[in-house]
Amino acid sequence: MRAPTWKWFIEYTHPTQAHMHGVRRFIYSGKTEYQVVEVIDTEFFGRCLVLDGKIQSAEYDEYIYHETLIQPAMVLHPKPEKVMVVGGGEGAVLREILRHPGVQRVVMVDIDREVVELCKKYLPGWHQGAFDDPRVEVLHMDARRYLEGTGEKFDVIFMDLTEPVDDGPSYLLFTREFYRTVSDRLSADGIITLQAGSFNPRLIECHAAICNTLATAFPVVRSYSSYIPSYDAVWGFALASAGYDPLLLSPAEVDRRIASRGITKLKYYDGETHIGMFAVPKDIRLAKESETRIIEDGCPLITY
Repeated sequence: MRAPTWKWFIEYTHPTQAHMHGVRRFIYSGKTEYQVVEVIDTEFFGRCLVLDGKIQSAEYDEYIYHETLIQPAMVLHPKPEKVMVVGGGEGAVLREILRHPGVQRVVMVDIDREVVELCKKYLPGWHQGAFDDPRVEVLHMDARRYLEGTGEKFDVIFMDLTEPVDDGPSYLLFTREFYRTVSDRLSADGIITLQAGSFNPRLIECHAAICNTLATAFPVVRSYSSYIPSYDAVWGFALASAGYDPLLLSPAEVDRRIASRGITKLKYYDGETHIGMFAVPKDIRLAKESETRIIEDGCPLITY
């Protein structure tokens, strides 16, 4: 039997490494003021959002990424009412936050209006109407400027951004100075959670530097991870707070909190998964210990 002839999308994950995806159809390709945007339909992972040549999320596994980013902090906080999202253009972060009935207000700040509008149009399965929820306010501006100018306090702040490498457009939202601002804008028991780079021990510099930098502003900093199939990688996340520690939640307590809030449709996250997420392998722990860099306004993280 003759193999099908595909058009291929090639995603470079390192100067010497790449992933190839067979494409059924190219839906959209364009450039905004801030980044190159593509929406493609792949054979294996369904529809994908691609920014600057890298898959951000895929139809068949986006729930893993978004539940991993959102649910541990939302469950850890006993009463998350005011939430802020930095980035999150697909709207899936809003979807996950709004599962929690106690949420009263969500402020989403994404600088790229065009990406948000494209996601509303082409990725309805991600946001599922969350942009239209009356509790949600969407702003298109610089998130750092917003946080420096507002007096509002938030219970949880989520950062869903590209990595802070090579002096790119996001790095000023990962610095020591910025995390101090975030700390000031969190309530006394507030939590910050963010995607924090690959958990590959050969590429751990980014994740380790983010955790080191968070530790300059927060006494509790925890690494965690999930395998994201469309990334073909175990992906790192970081949670930081002034006191709440996810390592102190038992599987039974996680499941109890989820049930008490009437949340029934999670596909990935539960008490057993929580324990696995926060179990950091020995090689990653050792690699993190050997990395001492801290990201500062005048000193971005430069990797390969």
